[in-house]
Amino acid sequence: MPGYIALRLISAVAMALFASLVVFLISNFVPGDPVLAQLGDILASDPVVVAQWRAKWGLDLPLWERYGIFLRGLLHGDLGQSIATRRPVLEDIVQFAPATVELATISFVMALALGIPLGIAAAIWRDSWIDALARVLSLVGVSAPTFWLAFIMLAIFYGWLGWAPGPGRLDPIAFPPEGPSGFFLFDTAWAGDWEGFADTLAHLILPAIVLAAATLGLITRTTRAAMLDCLQQDYVRVARAKGLRERVVILRHALRNALVPVVTLGGLAYANLLTGAVMTETIFAWPGLGRYTFRSAAALDFPAIMGITLVVSATYLLVNLLVDLSYAVLDPRVRR
Repeated sequence: MPGYIALRLISAVAMALFASLVVFLISNFVPGDPVLAQLGDILASDPVVVAQWRAKWGLDLPLWERYGIFLRGLLHGDLGQSIATRRPVLEDIVQFAPATVELATISFVMALALGIPLGIAAAIWRDSWIDALARVLSLVGVSAPTFWLAFIMLAIFYGWLGWAPGPGRLDPIAFPPEGPSGFFLFDTAWAGDWEGFADTLAHLILPAIVLAAATLGLITRTTRAAMLDCLQQDYVRVARAKGLRERVVILRHALRNALVPVVTLGGLAYANLLTGAVMTETIFAWPGLGRYTFRSAAALDFPAIMGITLVVSATYLLVNLLVDLSYAVLDPRVRR
């Protein structure tokens, strides 16, 4: 295992370096002129102002030299300075990341808590009403567009019934908790502010449901298919022939083997939740990385775009590494 981990780490570093090159090239060849986007038509028509602006952001340097400066900055933890906010990109990411991580984690827990039991039940009682319900929920979750589901949820539970609060992370008159982590649920609970905790949780529910819908469908379908395959294997028949209780056969023998593809899909799904919440965060006015990404792209803020894309790449590399290592825990054959 140590040798396997070392090999995977070396591979991850190599892939991260390659990803930095791809991200840099795409960000610098993206259609649109950042000068015009930032300065406007009047200032962009002044050659002196344009030259000063390009020199300030290094756009007058050769491409290879700019990439070298970009790599040196990465080695020192410097992702550059955002053109739109005039702040270091790393500071912006640190500020907006907790909101996205909190929302994605709650959504992922909801998808797992409902999707795995529903997939198990659908496999055990195949072709029953539970199986039909699981397939319908999976189909709706996977096929429903995120923006459509978000607007429907807001219109029903906020606009019509009034059961849920409006968009945002807190009520407009509420102040953010002063905790060190930036995770409002943790900070309010740590401070004993249960009223703030309830307010944070209430604002989390609708966007978390919208974000979890597609993941719920994928996890339910994958769990059902994997369980159906495992329940037909010889080791399950042997376990039943030994007189083991059905609960032991399902949970200890079938489920453990069925979790391998679920873990693979779950790891990628969690990475997707962390990096693909642009539409959900924009509609629900959620101050996270997705909304920051949308604003950066609209402003052609290429340092911010490169920084966010590198964070996305690093997230996928880390999740894939953890998923690969988890196989050894679930399947003893991998350890050998």
